[in-house]
Amino acid sequence: MVRFKNRWILVEFIPVVQGTAQLGKSPTGNGLKLDGKIIWNALRQSVLASFGDTGWGAVGLSLTVKYFSPTTNICIIRVARDQHKIAWGALTLITSIDGARFIPNVVHVSGTIKHAQLAAITHNREVIARYRALAKTPVGYSDVYESFLDTSTREIEALQD
Repeated sequence: MVRFKNRWILVEFIPVVQGTAQLGKSPTGNGLKLDGKIIWNALRQSVLASFGDTGWGAVGLSLTVKYFSPTTNICIIRVARDQHKIAWGALTLITSIDGARFIPNVVHVSGTIKHAQLAAITHNREVIARYRALAKTPVGYSDVYESFLDTSTREIEALQD
């Protein structure tokens, strides 16, 4: 018996902000809150527009959004190993999601969920460090990001294949 082999894609959706952004405010002008379903629909539309029905037929059954963090805008996507390049290509061709402009940045691609989890946890810590640097907080300062890091680490580690 042969098992179903996957690729796990870790993506960061970087919002494109017109003008100056303020920390703590919505990065998009229309206040769009991303979630897994919205990302899946945008990825579906990108596959259909770029690769047609044949591309969607190849990718559609195995494509799932397993995790999304609205704080750091990172997402873990599972896709079949043979079709991961179609999904990766469609991800990089996404320019806007429901009218809000985003730049998808593929951070990591792995063959196991464990390596995707480790990369996501590491990336979360880097993004939170950037937020703290923007806010100019001291290193030992305890803030809401500590609880976010704890909960997001538990959520990511709880993901199952």
